[in-house]
Amino acid sequence: MKRDIDSNTKTTPMTMIQALRSAMDIMLERDPNVVIYGQDVGYFGGVFRCTDGLQVKYGTNRVFDAPISEGGIVGTAVGMAAYGLRPVVEIQFADYFYPASDQIVSEAARLRYRSAGEFTASMVIRMPCGGGIYGGQTHSQSPEAMFTHVCGLRTVMPSNPYDAKGLLISSIENDDPVIFLEPKRLYNGPFDGHHDQPVVPWSKHPMGEVPDGYYTVPLDKASVFREGTALTVITYGTMVFVAEAAAIETGIDAEIIDLRSIWPLDLDTIVASVKKTGRCVVIHEATRTSGFGAELTALVQEHCFYELEAPIERVAGWDTPYPHAQEWAYFPGPDRVGAAFNRAMGAR
Repeated sequence: MKRDIDSNTKTTPMTMIQALRSAMDIMLERDPNVVIYGQDVGYFGGVFRCTDGLQVKYGTNRVFDAPISEGGIVGTAVGMAAYGLRPVVEIQFADYFYPASDQIVSEAARLRYRSAGEFTASMVIRMPCGGGIYGGQTHSQSPEAMFTHVCGLRTVMPSNPYDAKGLLISSIENDDPVIFLEPKRLYNGPFDGHHDQPVVPWSKHPMGEVPDGYYTVPLDKASVFREGTALTVITYGTMVFVAEAAAIETGIDAEIIDLRSIWPLDLDTIVASVKKTGRCVVIHEATRTSGFGAELTALVQEHCFYELEAPIERVAGWDTPYPHAQEWAYFPGPDRVGAAFNRAMGAR
């Protein structure tokens, strides 16, 4: 799906890494209250190089390194936000947010409510997430469902460079705390789950074409990534491209909904699609039990019961720690997704 970009808008092919860097660059320049910090994000430019060059451009007061203390990073960000700054902090891998969970849940998410709106936690917590890079159990987790359970947090996961830049700018400008999850398997190209095949770089994909300047993508609006009539796929992140590959390989005319904003959820787009197709498959990389797919399945059942022609199918990671040696048995690839498509269509 190609984004609607005005013909007069100057664009540049960007990886997701470059798009995220561009968003932070623009907001550092536009708003003196924006600060960026985390583990190795300053001098080194981040473990994935997303902040490369920003400290040189804006100085050590705006972009700086923090100690290896996730609780300290998020805790100081809450304090900064309460005093009017807009911190953008990075947890080096989403797997390491747990030491900061009390600061995220009990402080950042509750600040507006407990102060009756006197204070806000206008902050963004960036976290590379997901597998597909042979990172093993402590560098491959997808913890999005944990954040969606917490009132007061917004949870975002882009699937492409265009959305990544626009969503990050929107997140920085938002007055609520935003958990910004970045599927690291998509940093350099739209991975479709075929690990034994070359990855198409973003420079050769329509969604790699990104406006150079300022623009936003709404934080509560899903995208119809692929239009179709046979069944609806609800997904986000890396699984968007896996679902596309499965649709092509099975020949099933699947409509793919890329949530982009996991919470708040664009329920209207989901319901409209499922009522049109009458069939639904929910896909995510995270562990199956109590994953966000369970919430999506419940919502579809609740709002589309009389339109459903078949049981809702769910494809997810297994209920195990993310393995290293058997990564591709865990990762929901096109074969598993395609099998779910066929079941939804009645080929049992």
